[in-house]
Amino acid sequence: MKEHKILVVEDEHDIAQLIALHLRDEGYQVTIAADGHTGMRLAFARSWDLVILDLRLPGPDGLSICKALRADKRYVPILMLTAKSSELDRVLGLELGADDYVTKPFSVSELVARVKSLFRRIDVLSGEREPQPESLSVGDICIDTGKREVRISQSRVDLTAREFDLLLHFARQPGRVFSRMQLLDSVWGFGHEGYEHTVNSHINRLRGKIEPDSEQPQYIVTVWGVGYKMETPPARQMAT
Repeated sequence: MKEHKILVVEDEHDIAQLIALHLRDEGYQVTIAADGHTGMRLAFARSWDLVILDLRLPGPDGLSICKALRADKRYVPILMLTAKSSELDRVLGLELGADDYVTKPFSVSELVARVKSLFRRIDVLSGEREPQPESLSVGDICIDTGKREVRISQSRVDLTAREFDLLLHFARQPGRVFSRMQLLDSVWGFGHEGYEHTVNSHINRLRGKIEPDSEQPQYIVTVWGVGYKMETPPARQMAT
């Protein structure tokens, strides 16, 4: 079994040590960073299997670190630690690309369960991709799951990891309507009421990258009162 490497960026010493103790008991390698500057440096110093990130930190805050990690081409799962009252921070963190969150105060057993769930989900997705990479086409969009690459009329489109997963989810089931909660559960891996606008934001950004006219989408269309679905428009004719 792979020994996962986890970076914990948490400035409250007792909480950081408690998290590290329980994760090490599960067989994980754990490194602690006690402030934002150290956390930012360590986050890019080596490859991690997970970053557990407190959002309130001295130095660069957790949102800044999350944004920097998502701007990097290497994907690393991010689990946020947030105060119960800081809903805005949770929303911003999710929209910046965090994979899940736990609110303080939390039970360590819940945090460990979330960590295990993230790793299981990643292992399943990796298992689906690696043995038989898919090549999917929807209209002019071509998706290569092995390379995690998207092209439209042979031109490469740069998508974030979450945007790619969202597009792939739609492309695998064209015509099926998904509610925002279903998309949260299937693509983000959790279904928290009140975070449906996170889905809206990602779909709007995705439309801006794949639609000829994002104001009149042809691929990811809104089904009013329900959610979204992927249409299959006819491929554009090449000029002769």
